[in-house]
Amino acid sequence: MFFSLGAYFAGALEIIVYAGAIMVLFVFVVMMLNLGGTEIEQERKWLQPGIWIGPAILSAVLLVVIVYAILGINDQGIDGAAINAKEVGIALFGPYVLAVELASMLLLAGLVVAFHIGREERAGEVLSNRLNDSDKRKTEEHA
Repeated sequence: MFFSLGAYFAGALEIIVYAGAIMVLFVFVVMMLNLGGTEIEQERKWLQPGIWIGPAILSAVLLVVIVYAILGINDQGIDGAAINAKEVGIALFGPYVLAVELASMLLLAGLVVAFHIGREERAGEVLSNRLNDSDKRKTEEHA
């Protein structure tokens, strides 16, 4: 959107910031999940060639649609002046505030679900560690 309006710096900045944020979020989720042996075996099953036929076909269809859309664009630009950051902010937190809030809630829900998926397997482990720590403290106090 920014590139079509002539705001190349704002467009590049948005790509850099959001790509960095997505990468950091992805790293946190991977660290939180703490994958073990069963997940590694499941990933080996996913890497078999037969599994990738469906996604490969869908990717080819998407590529054809994108190429068709790019080649079908005529050289007419968007009429109007360039939009500055203030106008974008007013639009996002004006008529589109509900969409922004729903997107933030969706991202937060995904993060909470990932946390609980990764935490569920280790719940007994954490409890036993806490009990062991309290036993150690009691023996140290009595010694």
